[in-house]
Amino acid sequence: MAPPVDPTLEVERALFEAGAPVVIGVDEVGRGAIAGVVAVGACAIHRSVDAPPAGLRDSKLLSGPRRAAIEPLVRTWALAVAVGEAEPAEVDDLGIVAALGLAGRRALIRLYEQGVDVAAASVLLDGGHDWLTPALVSPPRVIARVKADRDCAAVAGASVVAKQHRDALMIADHVGWPAYGWSGNKGYGSAGHFAAIAEHGASERHRRTWLRAVPPADGARANSV
Repeated sequence: MAPPVDPTLEVERALFEAGAPVVIGVDEVGRGAIAGVVAVGACAIHRSVDAPPAGLRDSKLLSGPRRAAIEPLVRTWALAVAVGEAEPAEVDDLGIVAALGLAGRRALIRLYEQGVDVAAASVLLDGGHDWLTPALVSPPRVIARVKADRDCAAVAGASVVAKQHRDALMIADHVGWPAYGWSGNKGYGSAGHFAAIAEHGASERHRRTWLRAVPPADGARANSV
């Protein structure tokens, strides 16, 4: 099997040549988890951007220590970065696609608050489905691209920042709900996670609509499990 190829700025530079003053890479983390937030990272770069940090790749292709080492380099390299979140209850109320859009909108608002001209930007969105545009009142140009997190440095940067952010939230949630093992499984459906739900019920940090067969147990906190 061929080794992974580092992402480049080829796509981003083409967008700059087409007139975009800023390119924003966007990627989600936690879409398939059964607990915790869904997070959307946004990484804005200017046309004068330097080469991306050495070793930058899609967060799924990096070990935890390597990802932790690269994340601050991404923050220094980019014009600005931000992460938006949608809570488990919002995922339940809206559905995952609309919750992704909500988290993405919050990430773009945070970029705007940092001075990024979001309206004039071109947005590179990982995947083949544009779930972001319907969530925006005045959307910028959004280009959905399959495997953009692998190929495009701005999107890879967004994935790393979002992954580090969400992992930190799951580790913090583990303190309140240690029975579910979130410091290790990060809210995804491991065998141990499902076994803990079967024993203790679902917590308020679970996506209840994803666990309809599991009885809720709101008292499953640190002092009772």
